[in-house]
Amino acid sequence: MSLFHLFILAVIQGLTEFLPVSSSGHLILLPSLTGAADQGLAIDVAVHVGTLFAVVMYFWTDVRTALIGCTRLVRGRVDTDGARLALYLAVATIPVVIAGLIFKITGLNDLLRSASVIGWTMLVFGIVLYWADRTGAHTKTDSDWSMKDAIIMGLAQVLALIPGTSRSGITITAARKLGFAREDGAKLAMLMSIPTIIASGVLLSADVVDQANWALARDAGIAAAFAFIAAMVSLVLMMRLVRSISFTPYVIYRVILGVGLILWASS
Repeated sequence: MSLFHLFILAVIQGLTEFLPVSSSGHLILLPSLTGAADQGLAIDVAVHVGTLFAVVMYFWTDVRTALIGCTRLVRGRVDTDGARLALYLAVATIPVVIAGLIFKITGLNDLLRSASVIGWTMLVFGIVLYWADRTGAHTKTDSDWSMKDAIIMGLAQVLALIPGTSRSGITITAARKLGFAREDGAKLAMLMSIPTIIASGVLLSADVVDQANWALARDAGIAAAFAFIAAMVSLVLMMRLVRSISFTPYVIYRVILGVGLILWASS
């Protein structure tokens, strides 16, 4: 795979993984719109690893707190902020892991990889994000995250298995409707991405172990590095913008792209 192709794939993944515009939707569309060969599962895993390192580094203080909390959680103690954060992240991840396995076993993930599906999910869930952002209260911070909130946001995250929905977008939508301020809702959505990306990477890795070779490993390493840089840029942009403006710019992008894809798919 050419360096330019790897760069494009990694930048698309890195930039769109944390912005509420769907990374999977963009990666699926790239071969369809450009005629390029599908990048394959190995590169998908690599760019996910790159984005994982980026979000862990950006939110290292919270990640460290959760990791320390895990040591108490495994002993059955939920008596610290870290232990609660670790527990809620685990609970929020369970629904998407179960649903992801069902999608994989039944083949639903392949059936939904179409421009038409992505167009409609871009449009519909973009409008839902706008509605939640406009009507949701701003009364809760990330420290107010509860078991109920984790369950609701975790169930919402399942919808992100449909290409074009956006994992960050749907979890931010749920957070805003639950009353979390924009920055706090975005932060929780980003922290939720860590165990989800790990679970996704493990699931995909099982299918690419027998494909390993030096050329593929080199391409994967390059893609992961590019994705890491792009993801860091995306996180900085995202967290700065939510402090000053609403999610409307992302909604506008989703609506325009969604309508365009629907028209293109039906032509």
